[in-house]
Amino acid sequence: MLLAAARGLLAHAFPILIAQLSSIGMMVVDTVVLGHVSPLDLAAVAIGGGIHISVVFALVGILQAVAPLVAHLHGARRDGEVAGVLQQGFWLALLLSVPGVLFLTHPGVVLGMAGMEAAVESKVRLYLALLAWSLPASLCYRTFYAFCNALGRPRVLMVIGLAALPLHAILAWGFAMQGWLGGAQGVAGCALSNIVIAWVACLAAAAYLAYGPLGARYRPFSDWKMPDGKTWRELLRLGLPMGFSNLVEITAFTLIALFVAPLGAEVVAGHRIVANLAALCYMLPLSLAIATLSAVGQAVGARDWPRAHAVIGAGLLLAAGLSTLLGVLLWLAAVPLVAAYTDDPGVRAVAMSLVAYIALYQFFDALQTVAGHVLRAYRVTFVPMLIQTFCFWGVGLWGGWWLCYRAQSPLGIDGFWLGSVASLVCAAALLGPLLWQAVRGTESAP
Repeated sequence: MLLAAARGLLAHAFPILIAQLSSIGMMVVDTVVLGHVSPLDLAAVAIGGGIHISVVFALVGILQAVAPLVAHLHGARRDGEVAGVLQQGFWLALLLSVPGVLFLTHPGVVLGMAGMEAAVESKVRLYLALLAWSLPASLCYRTFYAFCNALGRPRVLMVIGLAALPLHAILAWGFAMQGWLGGAQGVAGCALSNIVIAWVACLAAAAYLAYGPLGARYRPFSDWKMPDGKTWRELLRLGLPMGFSNLVEITAFTLIALFVAPLGAEVVAGHRIVANLAALCYMLPLSLAIATLSAVGQAVGARDWPRAHAVIGAGLLLAAGLSTLLGVLLWLAAVPLVAAYTDDPGVRAVAMSLVAYIALYQFFDALQTVAGHVLRAYRVTFVPMLIQTFCFWGVGLWGGWWLCYRAQSPLGIDGFWLGSVASLVCAAALLGPLLWQAVRGTESAP
């Protein structure tokens, strides 16, 4: 059964991986394009991109509650209730867009935490204000994303992602470097391209739901219901801790760009490159974790405990083994990868000094990622949120800041990355036993 579960996870995870890599690839495009514009633009997208992705991931985390609810309903053969959950997810996405847009257009509180150059801050503010226009489309698309994954139908996500990435590369190059809108646009050009892509993806998802196979089976746009308090309570009960966990995990990495801003644009830019590589590596265990959540959620809904055990074991083994291999390959290919990002020798030197940390933590990152997603499949989200807050903000971010600036021999940017390694080891060690308790508790319940 373990082998069959592993094959099923790989078949499900591969399209998710392509879709996730396409999404992260858009960030890579921004980094590569602006790396050839100026260090100021690259530093601005490092800081602004980190803030933007933190907001998006936090709000998307709440909307990901759609996935375990839909997976449980599908596993229990209650497919007639699935469309209603999706509709409520869309309503929630529109509501969450309001505070998200307000934050992106008024980021002064966060920007005040870093003593960055005035020229960089001006570019960051412009970048975030433009990206605010993409947020409603991004959140609705991510609700659709959770819905498709919960039902084990990720291929459409792969197709949309593969179409969006080259289109973004062309538009970002044209807007940011070639001045298609009149003059060199820099970070503004990349932001405008992201807006176009977000709305195109959202409209493609709507068309698929209206005319594709899932639309024919679940009819999500027929019998449209207004916001429903009962469904919202369940979505928020699961989703708010998930959203906060996402915020904690992503900011533990993205806020590093803010905290190291006083070290100079070269350090921030070098960190951005390595953060891009780390994000690309993370897509592998994340894809397997999403596939594991879906399969375990369906098994739990059907109360098929042997299948749930097999899927959990396969997910942990695949993620840990493949991520470790990926870390080794990254270490071996570090020089040409970093060279592809920037021509600046100072930025290259910073990036090369940090790559080893990514390779080092792959095994532990894979374990904690899969364990966290499986706990979501069992509808356990509050305690994992507490654990991740302690690990990522306490051990990782605060510990990294101390190592960077306050240790007896300050380590600079290396301190933050060493803190990140320690945080992932800690998270894996604490989430593993919690997962075991959740599995036993659920299965022993009447």
